[in-house]
Amino acid sequence: MSDSGKNMLSTESLSTSGVRMNRDSTAVKSAWDAIKKGVNKGKDERDTNEIVQSSPTMVFSVIGDSDSFVPRPWPKTVFQTALIEAAKSGGATWILYRGNEKGVSKVVRDAYQNYGDMEFGNKNLQTNVDDPNRHIKLINIAGKGKFHSEYDFETHAGVGDNFLLDFEKFVSEQEVSFFSQKMDINMPVPIAIIVCEGDIETIAHISEALENKLPVIIMKGSGKAADLVFDFLQNEEVLRKKASVLFGIRFDDTKYNELEKHLATIKKKKDLIGVFDLDQDDPLMLSNIVGEAVVSCWSMENILQRDINDVGMTKPQGMRPKTAIPHSNTNGSTIKGSSLAWKLLRRNSVNPEEDAINQILGGFKEGSRPYVLNPKYSTPTSLPLYFYFGYQLLQESGHMEECGPILLLEALKANRCDYVRVLLDQGVNLKMENLPELYEQTVSCQDCTFKDEDCLHMQWILKQIQETHAKKVCHKYRSIIKKMKEGGSNKYKKKIKELPGSVADAAKGLCRKILRYKEFNSGQSSQDENVSNVLLWAIFANRKELAEIYWLRGKDHLLTGLVCSAILKKLSKKANNVKEQILSNDLADHSKLFEQRCLRIMDRMYEENTKQAIDLMDTEADIWGIHSSPLTFAYENFMYDVVAHTCSQKNMNRQWYNNLAPDLKPFLKSAVSKPKKFFTAPLTKYVFNYMMFFTMLIMYSAFVLTSISTKYYVQDIARVFEYYVYFWGAGDFIEELISCFGCLEARGRSHRGYYSRMKRYLYDFWNVVDLLSYALLISALFVRHFYIDETFTIARRMFGLSLLVMYLRFLEVFLIHRKMGPTLIMIKEMLKDLLGFLFIALFVVLGVGIYYHANLWPDHQTIWSGDWTNWRIWTIIYYPYWQLYAELNLEHLDGSDQSDCTNITSIWESDTSINRCPQEDWTVQAVAAIYLLFSNLLLVNLVIAMFSFTFERVQENSEKLWRFERYTVINDYDWRIPSPINLVFLPYRFFCCPTRDDCCLQGCRGICCKDAVKNEKKFKADNEAYQKNFQKITALKIHNKI
Repeated sequence: MSDSGKNMLSTESLSTSGVRMNRDSTAVKSAWDAIKKGVNKGKDERDTNEIVQSSPTMVFSVIGDSDSFVPRPWPKTVFQTALIEAAKSGGATWILYRGNEKGVSKVVRDAYQNYGDMEFGNKNLQTNVDDPNRHIKLINIAGKGKFHSEYDFETHAGVGDNFLLDFEKFVSEQEVSFFSQKMDINMPVPIAIIVCEGDIETIAHISEALENKLPVIIMKGSGKAADLVFDFLQNEEVLRKKASVLFGIRFDDTKYNELEKHLATIKKKKDLIGVFDLDQDDPLMLSNIVGEAVVSCWSMENILQRDINDVGMTKPQGMRPKTAIPHSNTNGSTIKGSSLAWKLLRRNSVNPEEDAINQILGGFKEGSRPYVLNPKYSTPTSLPLYFYFGYQLLQESGHMEECGPILLLEALKANRCDYVRVLLDQGVNLKMENLPELYEQTVSCQDCTFKDEDCLHMQWILKQIQETHAKKVCHKYRSIIKKMKEGGSNKYKKKIKELPGSVADAAKGLCRKILRYKEFNSGQSSQDENVSNVLLWAIFANRKELAEIYWLRGKDHLLTGLVCSAILKKLSKKANNVKEQILSNDLADHSKLFEQRCLRIMDRMYEENTKQAIDLMDTEADIWGIHSSPLTFAYENFMYDVVAHTCSQKNMNRQWYNNLAPDLKPFLKSAVSKPKKFFTAPLTKYVFNYMMFFTMLIMYSAFVLTSISTKYYVQDIARVFEYYVYFWGAGDFIEELISCFGCLEARGRSHRGYYSRMKRYLYDFWNVVDLLSYALLISALFVRHFYIDETFTIARRMFGLSLLVMYLRFLEVFLIHRKMGPTLIMIKEMLKDLLGFLFIALFVVLGVGIYYHANLWPDHQTIWSGDWTNWRIWTIIYYPYWQLYAELNLEHLDGSDQSDCTNITSIWESDTSINRCPQEDWTVQAVAAIYLLFSNLLLVNLVIAMFSFTFERVQENSEKLWRFERYTVINDYDWRIPSPINLVFLPYRFFCCPTRDDCCLQGCRGICCKDAVKNEKKFKADNEAYQKNFQKITALKIHNKI
């Protein structure tokens, strides 16, 4: 064809297109008005508080209905989920579809029905499409009208692809207010065309839409036209092969040329196309892809110029052309007027710096909020356009610091991590007045009242910790807002102003309560109070990435991370108690994440500056009212990896040797060169304590073996032995009480309540053995001196049992040994297994024993008669218990042994010490055979298997467990004085408390040596400031995300 023929054809096509556009413009406008009226008529326009949304904030046009000649399945469920989730994130969203009975229309209709079922439950059918609670509207447009659905709104204004194209273009030219319906500041309605399956007409539709500069999203993996377009964009050479395979039709030259023409147009506009892979992409990524495509279309300069010309604005004198940047600074600061939002805004206002911006900022302050979601993927373009435009406008108007907290609040609620980072980089901080709203909309359960007992969410877990604090955090804000809406707003304004501080204090109170710490008031206000409050919120809301962001921006990263890990671990256990396994596992993973971050910081600090890393483990700080040091806190909360870390162990070694040489020979030589340090070292006190302990055991053994009865007690040496034991026991018991309640410690147990200290003390196996030995010794003492008999039998037994436990206590001396320590830990852990086994065996033994007794000695009436040593309960458990150890006693079970017993009822009933003869019963032997099989082959091997598992578990973590136990010993002997020498220093320790800062000796030193004390405090303050910066720098190096 000649060039003139082509031009004539082109002119004719344009003329035809213009006629069609003029003809359909009325139908398109009427369809738009009908849809707006139809989907909004359910709103009560008489209610002035109800904001009527006349235009949608997002429109999806789903195309691709066609007759399928290729039976190819595709992941429809993924598409349905992605479509609905993207529609939710768009706010007031319209979904346009052709309304056919089958094909893509049925997939869209099913997705919308599923959305209604999940959103409204059994009221889905009663909730019409015009219901204001339906944020998503399904619009049946340009269809043939043969199929009708009760879930969508149907319009008959036009039919076919041409009408749908005109309607899509018309929608893109409409405007909507993102910030507030009361403003006159509008933006274009965002629209995206989503392509599933499809035929040649669908490809033509894509081509026309791209010519109109409308974004297109290809559903890769849905087959047919969608896959053909994607494959063509990747490689043009596959067109001939793919076209026939995907469509399953026979192509002639006309169809093929038409297809090539449309695909060529599509390739030129491929920058306006987004691709969603149905086989690989997460459904929540679609909103991101749509956002990128929409912003890409809007960013085109010629579109803005065209829109401005369409509006018909006259350019004032002195104003630069719209294609240029109206205000710019050359120093690298904000370029005013260069952003997309600013240019779109200038279409509606000649002077946006004043009127328009003030209206937008007013809308922010009034709390106009979009309908936002909590997506898994978040980038700036996946944010609702409220965020995208709001950020640009605030940045260019210079009001970011004033009104940015509103955007930050929404970003935190929606878990938009990248956006939070950007706002924080701009110096935006969350205002305290927004903290109650943040807790109420994220931590508080929206579907349950605070008094519900069947609510198993985070709100309920916090309620179990401390109901008063949980009510302030989760319920108080909602309650006050509800009462303000009902009337009497002035009455509650004061409460609203006081609420932020109350909520922050309640959250900290919950933190201390769950970890069982008393509040510590340092008397200093923290500059990072805002950051710490949001971090604590992120912990309770279980927002992992946001918690990391604010943790990195805080201070005292090591201790803060450990506290966060401990809180999450406790919350995980609480959730597990109510069988919330998913929440429990998620919290546990979050806890491990914080602990791993802390370990990585310790590794890096040890490489960078070993001395400061070691010192830091003992540096105290105040986190949410918890005052402690990293090493102490890790020990108190059983963080074995942290305590076993090299930094912690080096700190322990320094403490163990009292800053002397950590080797035996140089350490012993320091007894001459540095006697004070040598004799006050925990190692010296430890050795001397067990020397005194061993001396006491020898004296105690001599006393128990020879001198309990009166005949030998008259010897003076026996009295010396006995009273030495009493004095040693009294001194050692006082040291244990100090260890339990921490009344004389300078460090080591933090500021915990007495109940928490006692619980932590009793958790240690060796402390329980210590208390048992004291109880037996005190009991023996009272029996010895207040229950006197001729033989002293009971006293001897009590003293002997007490001595036995003392010998077991002495095994603790080997706990500090690298080889023997893990062995003792294994014994302790196996004892736990043994107790569990005995609990199971007890019921088996009782059941078998009762069967034996009931058939060997039937109708025995004197079960509990006589002295307690002659009760029949001992006979019941005697035989089955000893059979566990292969003592069969078959001569008694078969009834053949009639010696040393009687069958006369009156005799054995009157005297319980005389045994009753057993009767013969063959079933007893049968039950005994089964019992022996069960007990010896199953129960005994079960406990052996349990011991083997425990051995392997302890062996695998032996070094870690030993280091943890080693810290217990070192921490105790840092302040402990061996008994009974401690009795001499006891008054001095109680009245002077030399290890405390408020000690009278410290006060005297502060008066006498002012300069020295002042220099020490200055050095300490400088060192702590350096350590804080050291932690921050190290954390940022490892987590390079800020």
